[in-house]
Amino acid sequence: MAIRENILQRRTVITPVYDEQRRAQRIQLQVPLFIRGKDFHGEQFLELAKTLDISALGAFITCPRALSVGEIVTLTIPAPSITSSALVPAGMPPIQARVKRQQEAGDVHLVGVEFLKPIG
Repeated sequence: MAIRENILQRRTVITPVYDEQRRAQRIQLQVPLFIRGKDFHGEQFLELAKTLDISALGAFITCPRALSVGEIVTLTIPAPSITSSALVPAGMPPIQARVKRQQEAGDVHLVGVEFLKPIG
């Protein structure tokens, strides 16, 4: 009986470890960006938002509006105006993304998006 109790105690102490199954590494990076699309009510919008983390395949962002899961949005990272030079890129092109999930967090919405084309 003592052996069985010892085995049961060991089972309750051991907790399974789950490896993250992501296809691309995420980095916690807060970058301001503009998000353009249709909100939860179907109205066109352009809002200033920011990333919380980003990977080559998607991003987790804060947005002041509720978005519909499945909606396609355009993300644009504003570039500072620097005098034109062949050595300095003009800026990053807009990124098309699909809303995969969203939830309210106080007065903002936390939105997970998947890029239609990987970046990087």
